[in-house]
Amino acid sequence: MAHKILIPEAKQGLSKMKMELAAEAGVNLKDVHDGNLPSSTAGNMVKKMVESYERNLK
Repeated sequence: MAHKILIPEAKQGLSKMKMELAAEAGVNLKDVHDGNLPSSTAGNMVKKMVESYERNLK
C-alpha cells in the first residue's frame, strides 16, 4: 500500500529521517524487503520520530 505524501517538499527530509532512525535502531533498510520489517522495530522508529518532532516544537 503506497502512502500519499501530503507535502511533497517533505519527502526528502522524511526519507533522511527514516534512514537515520533505522540506522539508530540497527536496521539496514536496504536488506529489508517490503513487509519484512518487524512491527516492534517499526514502532520504535515511529516513537523516535514523534519524540524528535516534539523536541523541535519547544
